[in-house]
Amino acid sequence: MIEALYNQRIKALAEAAHGAGKLDAPGSTALRDSPICGDRVRMEVVVEHGRIAALAHDVKGCLLCRAAAAAIGLHGAGLTAAEADALQYHVAALLSGSEPPDGWPELACFEPVRNHRSRHGCVLLPFEALAAAARGAGYDNP
Repeated sequence: MIEALYNQRIKALAEAAHGAGKLDAPGSTALRDSPICGDRVRMEVVVEHGRIAALAHDVKGCLLCRAAAAAIGLHGAGLTAAEADALQYHVAALLSGSEPPDGWPELACFEPVRNHRSRHGCVLLPFEALAAAARGAGYDNP
C-alpha cells in the first residue's frame, strides 16, 4: 500500500524539484501550512500582463507535497489567477477520480492518493499556495 502511494514517478518528480528556490523580486508570495501534517509551502510569483511570468516554491513537507510543487514548477508559468484557482479544483477532482487536467500529465502519478483521503491535503497545499500568490493574496494563511 505505501509502495503504491509513494511510487517511483512521485519520487522522481519530488527529487527533480522543478521550480524550487526563491525569486529575486517576487511580486506576490503566499504561505500555506497544514496543521494536520505539518507541511508548509511558500509560493512566490511574478505576474506580468495578467499571467504568471515566473514562480518559485519552498516546501518543507512530505514527498507528495514536494512532488505537487514540482509539477507546478513545470507547468505553472503562463497561468492567470483564474486558471490557478481553477487548477486547484481540478486537482481536487483528480483526487476524487477525475482525469488529470489538460497539459498536466505528471499529475496522473497521484492516482494512488485517491484511496488515502488523509493525504489529499498534502497534494493540494502547493496548488492552494499558487492560487493565493497568483491572486496577490500575500502572506495570508486561512
